[in-house]
Amino acid sequence: MLSFALTDVGVKRSMNQDSVYVSDTPVGALQNLYIVADGMGGELAGDYASNRCIEVVTQEISKCPEIQPIKILEQALQRANTVIHGEAISDPTKKGMGTTIVVATVLNSHLYVANVGDSRLYVANKTKLTQITKDHSVVAELVRTGELDEDDAKNDNRKNMITRAIGAEESLVVDYFDVKLRGTEKILLCSDGLTNMVEDKDIFKILKSTDTIENKVTELVELANNNGGKDNVSTIIVEAE
Repeated sequence: MLSFALTDVGVKRSMNQDSVYVSDTPVGALQNLYIVADGMGGELAGDYASNRCIEVVTQEISKCPEIQPIKILEQALQRANTVIHGEAISDPTKKGMGTTIVVATVLNSHLYVANVGDSRLYVANKTKLTQITKDHSVVAELVRTGELDEDDAKNDNRKNMITRAIGAEESLVVDYFDVKLRGTEKILLCSDGLTNMVEDKDIFKILKSTDTIENKVTELVELANNNGGKDNVSTIIVEAE
């Protein structure tokens, strides 16, 4: 696998609460590992939550005795939830902290994905861009139930209100996905700082270009900032070598 990651504070924010992690080499029983986390709960607590989440997840994966990717991810994310929720309760400076997370690993032509919150994973082939994850947010739920259409959702002032987060509650429900790959796809993990600022059609245009993976990532972040950069922006692109 070949990957490149970039996280940026954006134009409007003073601190970056996003964290990213990439490894094209094995982490525990996983052959590779890619993570985007977007923290919440005040600037200091949000920054801490996303970093701490990735720290716990990678540590748990490194020592997990399981061999099935979904079971490994489940154990790691549940442990991260326990740790962050516990610290949010015990430390007044971290009260209310939490973080989104989207995690991916590729094994034997299968892409295994886990997500909590509204950080996303897309897969692009030669003809289309597909959002694999489902946002856990108030607006996304309203769109799914038909109470809000997608055009209105883009400008709804509730779109940053998420319904699930690592550390927000004692129990955690995670969504998991298994995607069969042909080997020519581009995989994109990102925080909502990208997707709230850049249309899917523009993301797809950049992903399918013949530019280098580094330039694609940089172009996506720059486009988000040029379009207003209202939030931190984090992007990881993964390609099969």
